[in-house]
Amino acid sequence: MITSLQNPLVKQLRKLQRAKERRNQRLMLLEGTHLVEEACAAGMPLVTACHTTAWQQTYPQLWSVLMQRAIRVELVSEEVLQAIATTVHPDGVVATAERTLGSAQFMSPTRAVQLGVALETIQDPGNLGAVIRTAAAVGVDGLWLSVNSVDLDHPKVLRASAGQWFRLPMTVSGDLSRDLQMLKLQGVQLVATVPTATLTYWQVDFTRPTVVLLGNEGGGLSSALLTLSDVAVKIPLAAGIESLNVAIAAALVLYEARRQQSFTEVLPR
Repeated sequence: MITSLQNPLVKQLRKLQRAKERRNQRLMLLEGTHLVEEACAAGMPLVTACHTTAWQQTYPQLWSVLMQRAIRVELVSEEVLQAIATTVHPDGVVATAERTLGSAQFMSPTRAVQLGVALETIQDPGNLGAVIRTAAAVGVDGLWLSVNSVDLDHPKVLRASAGQWFRLPMTVSGDLSRDLQMLKLQGVQLVATVPTATLTYWQVDFTRPTVVLLGNEGGGLSSALLTLSDVAVKIPLAAGIESLNVAIAAALVLYEARRQQSFTEVLPR
């Protein structure tokens, strides 16, 4: 059992709490039973897994999976696990995985898109994780994230996604305008969410292939993406309300789009 905070592995894993170190080590930090379980279920190879005695006794089946899935599995003290984790009350297990392996996030450029979502300058990891969770629930074909957003593999993003991070095709776009322009050339409609738009989101035809564009609450979408979009829509708000959480906005528009698309799928030919 590892009990010392000065252990080289412990020092290495503690560094992963910082974005720079996650990039340098090319590792992502998976915290908690549910997230580790979802990673294993999605077939994601794990590099290291650290767990406490109590956790092993509570989850013997998942521990057996970790022994097969992870390159290295270590029993650690409660104090060590607390030091590794970013959460205040970790539940007994933390694992790492390579950033470039085992995730659906690396989406093929030629992937067919019936419904997708593009996010620009999203800064709150909880919001991003919630959008990912919603997008996966809706069954979108892909998610594009601008490079100036919060890290896609931020620990809080992973946790807020409730494990759906591993199941949703995603990509971090170095040039979101270029990537969206390529989608337009493939016949995909770009629908921008804008508070001042004339149309409400349920007045748009979502039966054609569509990518919904969302910006952060403070700045909204850039002028470049607004210019590129085919249609702008708004979500009606009561007087005195400035904006909705981006995850709520995404849920409303994406579910309306899926409702329309599902309705057409069952119409008689």
